Amino acid sequence: GREVFVTASIGIAVGGEPTAPSREQPEHLLRDAHTAMYRAKALGTGRYQVFNASMHDLALERLQLETDLRMAVKRREFLLHYQPFVSLTSGKIIGFEALVRWQHPQRGLISPVKFIPVAEETGAIVPLGEWVLEEACRQLRLWEGMFDFDRPLIMSVNLSGKQFAQPDLVDRIQAILGATGLNAESLKLEITESVVMDDVESAIAVLKQMKALNVKLGIDDFGTGYSSLSYLSRFPTDTLKVDKSFVGLMELGEGENVAIVRTIVALAHALGMDVIAEGVETAAQLARLRAIGCEYGQGYFFAKPLPSDEATALMASEPQW
Repeated sequence: GREVFVTASIGIAVGGEPTAPSREQPEHLLRDAHTAMYRAKALGTGRYQVFNASMHDLALERLQLETDLRMAVKRREFLLHYQPFVSLTSGKIIGFEALVRWQHPQRGLISPVKFIPVAEETGAIVPLGEWVLEEACRQLRLWEGMFDFDRPLIMSVNLSGKQFAQPDLVDRIQAILGATGLNAESLKLEITESVVMDDVESAIAVLKQMKALNVKLGIDDFGTGYSSLSYLSRFPTDTLKVDKSFVGLMELGEGENVAIVRTIVALAHALGMDVIAEGVETAAQLARLRAIGCEYGQGYFFAKPLPSDEATALMASEPQW
């Protein structure tokens, strides 16, 4: 009796071609189709790709990335950057989002766009995500000891689909809060719209267990997926985060993107939630968000994701926008 949304990523390889001498055996054809399928997945859901020779090099690069990624978790080659989110009423920082970066010993700083999908597919995202959560909680505890905040600062951490599906997720969150000494109400866990819609009933059950810990919950990238409003009203979430694709076009007149954001804000308020607009880059966008009653903003207009020392210096300067 559950409604399930299904998409497919398809890889195609054609045999018997003079341009494809490497496909001498059926397993070679399957290998190339598999490579093309991963390329289709990388481009987004519901796509297909036909194999070409350049994909072979990409496959080798991906294999090396998988190997390095497994070792990177053990070697602690990751670090966190922190991007503030700001109250649009007071103009002050009210929290940070923890964003993981990979400092590869040979290749330098690797974008999460490259390694997060690989970590998700290989399962490395689970230990990595747990490290991110614990490190972010420890960092907030350090800041709490350094600054006298008007109100509790919030640390926001993203949970991947693989993490969200772990049967011991709630126990692990509770253990990390206990180990770091962070007040649960200072932690916000963000889950993308697509993850919670993958299995709605199970998602609601897990969200309720998480909420019982007194952590804050948010739905990320809202507006890009396929949420049913009837389901949304059942999610025990505190925040909707408006996807930056809508915010980025808000200053282009009173178009549909402004209407979409205004509608999301009104919907969130009707459900007792607040709204964070991500991707705020201009004063014009900020002014429109304030005008429609959006509570919080995040984006390069305020600050890019910063290493912990730079985030500390930013807070010490007490900025107000």
